[in-house]
Amino acid sequence: MRPLRFKVTETEIFDMYNVKLLNKIAKVGTDNLDPAVYNIGDAVENPDAIMVRSAVMHEMEFNPELLCIARAGAGVNNIPIDRCAKEGIVVFNTPGANANGVKELTICALLLAARKITAGIDWAKTLADDPNAAKTVEKGKSAFAGTEIKGKTLGVIGLGAIGGMVANTAIDLGMTVYGCDPYLSVKAAWALNSHVNMAATFEDIYKTADYITLHVPATPATKNMICAETLAMMKDGVKIVNLSRADLVNAADMKAALESGKVSAYVTDFPTPEIIGVDGIIAIPHLGASTEESEDNCAVMAAKELDEYLRSGNIKNSVNFPNVEVPYTGLVRVCIFHDNIPEMIAKISGVFADLKINIESLNDQAKGENAYTIIDINGDLPTEVTEKLIAIDGVNRVRVI
Repeated sequence: MRPLRFKVTETEIFDMYNVKLLNKIAKVGTDNLDPAVYNIGDAVENPDAIMVRSAVMHEMEFNPELLCIARAGAGVNNIPIDRCAKEGIVVFNTPGANANGVKELTICALLLAARKITAGIDWAKTLADDPNAAKTVEKGKSAFAGTEIKGKTLGVIGLGAIGGMVANTAIDLGMTVYGCDPYLSVKAAWALNSHVNMAATFEDIYKTADYITLHVPATPATKNMICAETLAMMKDGVKIVNLSRADLVNAADMKAALESGKVSAYVTDFPTPEIIGVDGIIAIPHLGASTEESEDNCAVMAAKELDEYLRSGNIKNSVNFPNVEVPYTGLVRVCIFHDNIPEMIAKISGVFADLKINIESLNDQAKGENAYTIIDINGDLPTEVTEKLIAIDGVNRVRVI
């Protein structure tokens, strides 16, 4: 059956969904979208859906037809999340799809912090014209000696898909691991190695760890979480890894800590003008998820989320709306985006009752200020239903599938 779309006061019948690609998306992902249903490309106009990786969308104007944005990756700093919520545009991400790639680079970063590998490689390159390079290497290599990570204490801040894998791998490498995550899910907890010690607070990690690795999102609460105050709590010579977001670490305070010896090495995946070329900082060019496998996994996951939502209205892994997944039986489905305020369900169901339309099923969930309701009915849906729903104060968008 062809989907009917209702946008505020408009009704449109169409044959295909238009999907715009703002970045190159792995073909293995877009291959999951049926070409009989989806028109896909970077030149698509008036898209029903957008697939994106790193393109910045904050200044974009969204066409009224736009229903969802699928980010092929975990971070969504490049997308105006709140504006999308108000317009009833679902924003998806792909948590865990690139976790192994980031985990592997994190382990690499721990080794780079432990031993002066990059400095040694740079020095070796200067010996290209030295006929006695082998002897020079033997004489000069002591300048790049380091330590082993085995037996050292690692503090993992954030134990989600990536942090949990890092913690487990570090245990296998012989490290003592402490983890802290105030929002640890039951699923993530079950996946942790039993030898991972749980720290009650971030401060406990700051005070005990030889190495600290950050795996939390960039939010107002986490911005500059590594700063002069928290650095002062840490051991002298601590080594810090940040493959999450640049904003988690105050650059000026980190440089001061490196100069004083409080921090002996800082490895980050986010080169910025303030830290590039600073002694003691290893800046990786944002390679955390830059593996063929990660890009494929993210593209596949994003495409499947987009497809499920457009075809059935089901939402999974949205960052601005709750998960609502109801088996789609082919009945007429009404999808309602509304504010999370009292009496909304009574007002919504009242519209159907007033028109003597029987509701086969109703499922409603909320996420913060935003709520989403799926109603299935058996039979035709009069156009006036959508008009009456939109007229309810607090209803932002209505779709009919």
